[in-house]
Amino acid sequence: MRPRHWAKLTSASALAIILGCLPLRAETPAATDATLGIPLPEQPELRLSDVAPSTAPAQAATAPSADAEIVTGTVTTGNRPLDPARQDAASPLDSEEPLTLDIPAVEMPAADPALTPVVKSPEPVETAPQSGPLRTVEPLVPLPEMPKVVVEVPPGSEFAAAVAAALPDALTLRRLGERERNEIVAAYQANENRPFWVGGKGWNEAGKLIATQLGRAAEDGLRPNDYPLPVFEASDKARLAEADIRLSALAVLYARDARGGRLNPRQLSKLITPTLYLPSATEVLSELAGAADADAVLAAYNPPHEQYRRLKAKLAEMREHLDDTPLVRIPAGPPLKLGMRDERVALVRARLGLGPSEEPVFDRSTALALADFQKKAGLPANGILSERTLAALGKPASARGEEDIIAQMERWRWLPPDLGTDHIIANVPEMRVRVIRSGKVVHETRAIIGKPDSATPIFSHKMDHVIVNPSWYVPPSILKKEFLPGLAADPNYAAKRGYIVTRTKSGGISVRQPPGERNALGWIKFMFPNEHAVYLHDTPNRRLFAGERRALSHGCVRVENPFALADQVLGPEWTHERLKRLIGKGERRINLPQPLPIHLVYNTIVVGDHGQIHRFDDVYGFHRLVRQALEHQGG
Repeated sequence: MRPRHWAKLTSASALAIILGCLPLRAETPAATDATLGIPLPEQPELRLSDVAPSTAPAQAATAPSADAEIVTGTVTTGNRPLDPARQDAASPLDSEEPLTLDIPAVEMPAADPALTPVVKSPEPVETAPQSGPLRTVEPLVPLPEMPKVVVEVPPGSEFAAAVAAALPDALTLRRLGERERNEIVAAYQANENRPFWVGGKGWNEAGKLIATQLGRAAEDGLRPNDYPLPVFEASDKARLAEADIRLSALAVLYARDARGGRLNPRQLSKLITPTLYLPSATEVLSELAGAADADAVLAAYNPPHEQYRRLKAKLAEMREHLDDTPLVRIPAGPPLKLGMRDERVALVRARLGLGPSEEPVFDRSTALALADFQKKAGLPANGILSERTLAALGKPASARGEEDIIAQMERWRWLPPDLGTDHIIANVPEMRVRVIRSGKVVHETRAIIGKPDSATPIFSHKMDHVIVNPSWYVPPSILKKEFLPGLAADPNYAAKRGYIVTRTKSGGISVRQPPGERNALGWIKFMFPNEHAVYLHDTPNRRLFAGERRALSHGCVRVENPFALADQVLGPEWTHERLKRLIGKGERRINLPQPLPIHLVYNTIVVGDHGQIHRFDDVYGFHRLVRQALEHQGG
C-alpha cells in the first residue's frame, strides 16, 4: 500500500476512536472534588479497534521505501500490528473487538492518621462515584484554632459626639486667646473627642483634683471668680461634655495666669520688659492628663521661689486677722492741700489715727500722716488728699495690705522659674546688688540706680564679659538732652569736658568719653548686652553711695565696690590685684568662665527670714501701676 494511503487510513482510525468515545462520556457520571466542591474533568476511556493480524506488515517492513521514517498502525493489547490489507478506504473504521489500553493504576501511600483533618465540613458533600484511581482530597494539616476577637470601646467614647458639638461654645472664656482655644480643640481631636475629666457619674479623680486647686486660687493671690467651675447634671451627657471642655479651658487659663499671664508688663511701661514663660495649652493638658496628682501639677505653675512662698504665707496671715482700724466715711470734695480749711479735715485726722484739732485746717501734721499713708498704699506720697487717696482711705488697712502683697507676688511671676543656681539680683527700689550661689548670698553691695526720668529698666539677662578701662559712649537720650544743646551753643562743649566727637556713617554724631579717672563708667563695667543698653559699672563719684536716696544715674546700675564684684563673677584666675594692674593700660575685655544670669527686679515688699516685712520706695511708680492694673482687671 502506498504511504499516502496509510496516512489517510490512520486519520480515519483516530476519528473513529473519538466518535466512539462520545456516547461513553455522556453515560459517565460527573465526579466532584470533595474538598473544593467543584466538578472534576471527565476522563474518557480510549478504545482502539482490534484488527486481525496478517503478514502484510511484515512483508511491507522488509520492503524499503522512500517513506520509511513514517510509522503507522494501531495499538493492540499484544502490540500486534494491524494488517494493512484489511485497512483500506472501503472497510469499516470500528472493529468488532474493541480493546482498552493496558495502563496500570498508580498506587497511593496510605494516609497518615496523625494528619487526619480536625475541622470537617458540617454537611458532607455528596459526590458521584468515581472510577479509576482518583480519590477525594482532604487537607493533610489541621487548620489552626482562631482566637476569639474581643472589641473594647475606649472609655469616654460615648461622649465623643457631645464633646465635638460643645467645643466651639464651651471655649468662649474671657482672657483665653485664640491660639489657646485652637490648641484645646486639637487636644480633644487627638483624644478622639473623648473627655479628659468626666465619666458617667461626673468628675473623675483628676477632674476633682483640678477643681479643688482652682478653688484655692485666692491663696496665690489669684481671683477665684476668674475660674468659675461649671455646673452640670450627671445624667445630662451634653452638659457633662461641656463641663469637661470648660474645665480644660480653666486649667489652661490658671496655669498661664500663675506664670504671669494676667498682665502684659510692656503695656504698663516700656521699661518693664521681662521674658514671660507662659505655657501652651498643649503643654498644660498633656501634663495634667497623665498626672496622678493633677492639683499639685497645676499649682506648680506658680513661682517656686523662696521669696514668693514667704509672700504667700504673709498673705494668708494677713487674711486671718481682721482690721481693727475704725472706718470713717469721708465725703467727696475738692483736693485738700497744706493750709486749706475744710470740714472734712476732722474726718481725715480720725481716719489716720490723729487726735482732734482746734481748727479744721489741713496742717503739717495731717499732711505728713497722709503722706505716710500714701507711701504704704503705693500712691504718690505728696500729702495731698486727692480722689485716689480718698478712695484708698475708704478701704480697710488689711485690704490695702493684701493688694500690696498680691501686686508684689505678681511681679515674681515675671521672673524665670529657674533663676539659676548662681545668679545676680539687683533690686532697684532697694538699691542693692547681691551675688547668690547655691541659694546663699556670697556678696552684697549698695548701688546707685537711674533717676525717675531715666529709670533703670526691669528685665533678666546673662552677664558674659567684663571690660576694664572702658570707654563711655554717650547714650542717645543724654546726647539729645545735654550734648546737642551744648554743642549748638559752643562747638567746643564736648572737648572741654574730655569727650571725643565723631561723625557716623548715617550723618549723625557719636560722643565718646575715653578711659580715665574721670570716665563716667569708672575703671570697670559688667556687660550683659540688652535692648536698653544698660549694665553694671564703677563710678568716679563713690561718695554718692553714702546717701539714702541714690536714684542718680542715667539708667545704668553703679556698684559701690566693683572689683569685689569682679572677684565673684570672674573666678579665682582674675584676682583683685591682677585686675587692678590692668588699670590705665587700655581697654581690655575679659570673658566670664560661664555666663551668669542677672535679674534686675522691682521688689518694693520683701519678707525677711522671720516674717518681717521690709518696704522700699516705689521710686518709679511701677508697683502702683501693677496694683491698679490688677484692680481694674478685677472690676
